[in-house]
Amino acid sequence: MRKRSGTVNKMRILICDDDPLMIEQLTKYCKDFFDNIHVKCPELACFSDGESLLADKGDKDILFLDIEMPGMNGIYVGNELKKANSGIIIFVVTSYSEYLDEAMRFQVFRYLSKPVDKQRFFRNMKDAVELYNTMTVKIPVETKQGIHTLPASAVIAIEAQARKVTVHTTLGDLASVHNMQYWLKLLPKNCFFQTHRSFIVNLEHVTDFDHTLVNMADGQLRAYLTKRKYSAFKEAYLLYLESTR
Repeated sequence: MRKRSGTVNKMRILICDDDPLMIEQLTKYCKDFFDNIHVKCPELACFSDGESLLADKGDKDILFLDIEMPGMNGIYVGNELKKANSGIIIFVVTSYSEYLDEAMRFQVFRYLSKPVDKQRFFRNMKDAVELYNTMTVKIPVETKQGIHTLPASAVIAIEAQARKVTVHTTLGDLASVHNMQYWLKLLPKNCFFQTHRSFIVNLEHVTDFDHTLVNMADGQLRAYLTKRKYSAFKEAYLLYLESTR
């Protein structure tokens, strides 16, 4: 019997398409994907039109959305869902490439053309699950006063000055009781990078960078970038952007 390597059963995946055969295919692909990685398949919810999807009160983590549907089209539905939950991961699934520009305006994660290729589906689903895990993972920040639990996305950077380690977050700065090695092991590798012995940065909050400095959180914070790490950092940052497109 195969051992299950983990679970994402708190995740909820939605499929919205007016074609029952496409819903059936995407449902099978989802089940096959999670079976392939030895993880219990999360909840799957299917809808045949945009109205019923928008009326749904459940969590919306990953969505496969058709564009051409009777009634509300996918562009309108996607926009409304993004307004309500900016973290939703949306796959646009359509035969009509002319809708791509409009779909990109509400930050579509990926575009899947019909008929959907199974291997391409698997590759993109792997990226979506990794992104979901990164967004939902909780980080405990222990200070002398107590423990603050934050989502990983709220951590901007870790900074070491002398013996003091500061966790810069979107909610303010926290003085950590742990050293940089502790933070290197704890933080998700796909979105955090040590740019300098004194800094670990969250790629999500990078605004721009050159060969010596990384500007973060719209210029509110600057992190040093060692010249010998510039190429590796640039590659990691571009890969991160690719995974969140």
